[in-house]
Parts: sequence; structure tokens; C-alpha cells
Amino acid sequence: MSTPAWHEPVLQQFPAVRWDGAARALIVPPELARAVAEWLTQPDHGAWDFCSNVTGVDYLPREVKEKSKRPDGTEEIVVRTEPGSLQVVYHLYSVAQRSGPLVLKQVVPRQAPAAVSLTPVWRSCELQEREVYDLFGVSFEGHPDLRRILMWDEFTGHPMRKDYAEPQDYEWEPTPHGDVLEKHRRGKVIIA
Repeated sequence: MSTPAWHEPVLQQFPAVRWDGAARALIVPPELARAVAEWLTQPDHGAWDFCSNVTGVDYLPREVKEKSKRPDGTEEIVVRTEPGSLQVVYHLYSVAQRSGPLVLKQVVPRQAPAAVSLTPVWRSCELQEREVYDLFGVSFEGHPDLRRILMWDEFTGHPMRKDYAEPQDYEWEPTPHGDVLEKHRRGKVIIA
């Protein structure tokens, strides 16, 4: 079964948007995200009227090895470093046209990550963008109520980031439970 090429009109309308064929996703620069989202909701452009899922993905910096040909015809292996990034991934559907998913991604740097909120376009993004903010640390410009949703206000860090380090003891945990509660009862702390 072949998938319709829903991405092609977007690429024609917005030249700065890229298509990632391997991930089957539109890579949208944050500064264009709202305009692309509003364009996609139009009946003539697919009527993408429902966002079912918003999530975050953390990519650490990594080395990539590629083969390259020298001018003399011999091959060499070139090593380059790809910077780390955080991605905010949206899965869109058209209920009206019974089609989808169309995957849209905003890629932001790991340091001071900031994306554009798509909550004004799809109301279903509100709580899910808050979750990405809470767990990955991505702030959303234009979000109507950006605050923690899963972790308590005093919690430090963002636990879904790959470089997150757990604290050495959990004595500050507001409601210890399970293994943590049992270790508290025995007077032990967790050592990383």
C-alpha cells in the first residue's frame, strides 16, 4: 500500500520546510511552524483538523562516519559531529477527509530549546506541549498556560532528557512510595 504524498504541497508552499523520507516527517523551522499549521488546516490543503499526539525526542551529539572519494579516486572515511537536538513531534489527522497521519516536527537546539506552540491551531496540543515542556525542557512561545504538568514545581531538571542525572537521595520527594518509601523506612538513601 502506498502512502499519499501529503507533504509535497507543503514543500511547494514553504521552501524552508524539509521532508525526512526515513522518518516520513515534515521538518518545520520553529519560526514557520504556526504558519504551516494554519495552512494545513485549510480545506484546500488537506483539512488537517486534529492533532492526536505531541511528544518530545532527545538526540545527543554524535559522530557520523561517511565514505568520501578523494580526487585520486581512493576512498576515505570522514568523521563529522552532528550537534544534539530536541524534536517536538506532532501527529496530524484529517477527520473530515479520513486521512493521516501527517507527521510534523520542530527541531530545536538542546541549549535553551524554544519551539512555537501549536495550541492556538489545534486545541489538543495544550496539555501535550506542557508535558514536553515539563519532561524535556522545551518552552513553547505562545502557549496559553505553560507550566509543569507531571512533576512538582520544586522539581529540578527534565527527567526525559538523556543527560538527566537523578539526585543522589530522594528525601525531598513530596510523597515517597514503593522502593523509595521502603528505603526511607530503613533509613537508607539512594546512591547513584
